[in-house]
Amino acid sequence: MQRLRKYGFVAGFLVVPLTLYSVFVISPYVQAFQLSLTSWNGYSSIVRYVGLDNFGRLFGDEVFWQALRNHAVLLLVLPIATIAIALFLSFLLNLGGGTMKGVWGSKFYRVVFFFPQVLAVAVVGVLFQAVYRPDADGVINGILARLGIDPVGWLIEPGLALWSVIAVMVWQGVGFYVVLFSAGMAAIPQDYFEAAALDGAGRLRLFFSITLPLLRDTVQVGWIYLGIAAFDGFALIQVLAGDKGEPDGATTILPVTIYKTAFSYQKVGYASAMGVALFFLTVTFAVLTLRTTRRERVEL
Repeated sequence: MQRLRKYGFVAGFLVVPLTLYSVFVISPYVQAFQLSLTSWNGYSSIVRYVGLDNFGRLFGDEVFWQALRNHAVLLLVLPIATIAIALFLSFLLNLGGGTMKGVWGSKFYRVVFFFPQVLAVAVVGVLFQAVYRPDADGVINGILARLGIDPVGWLIEPGLALWSVIAVMVWQGVGFYVVLFSAGMAAIPQDYFEAAALDGAGRLRLFFSITLPLLRDTVQVGWIYLGIAAFDGFALIQVLAGDKGEPDGATTILPVTIYKTAFSYQKVGYASAMGVALFFLTVTFAVLTLRTTRRERVEL
């Protein structure tokens, strides 16, 4: 009886958050799955079910495949670049100075590195619109003009547009992972580093032999977060490159394509099918990452 009363007390606290989660999170997913089986245009009162036809159309949609290719580049470059830079900066801020401490002013640098994370994505997009302007009034092109170099169309040249966007995503995301990895490094006992230093280990050896192995779980979390971010990027790309027409599909990604398909072309059913595909891609990436890193940990 006492155990039943205890469980009832806990359930009473859970019923409200679970209800809200079901209504605002689970329910939209279920509706998206349902709409993906229709040809609904978004405003008609008639909903015609077409089964799996929308998913069949995806295999022949070049825009969909172009978006997947861009996501593959993001998935490869964004986590590697962000984690590598964040690990390097975190190591400097925690162990790069003398006597196994961070460099001078490390607390100030943490605030500076984290600052881009505080800015809204739309603000970051507008900021880098000024940085990437294709004329001499742009920040980068203004510097190039002083050096006698012709202006570069960072967001309008197909070979540069996606890489310019990735650079912004890395710039904005590094600060969060610097803080995340710094917290992980702070949890490593200082005795490990002192003992290794007494045995003659240098900074590089300390990083690869002690710091990185003990941060494996933290890096794994960061990798999954960044992988999910590689499947997103809607707001930033919409602000940065949306009005540039996505040059030759260079910055085409699924979230932007879903938005345009649903609200510009009034193909809500087809857009929902893209959303379902994006959902399974994201879940598959997270599961494979967890399984792969788990297997590597067992082998070690």
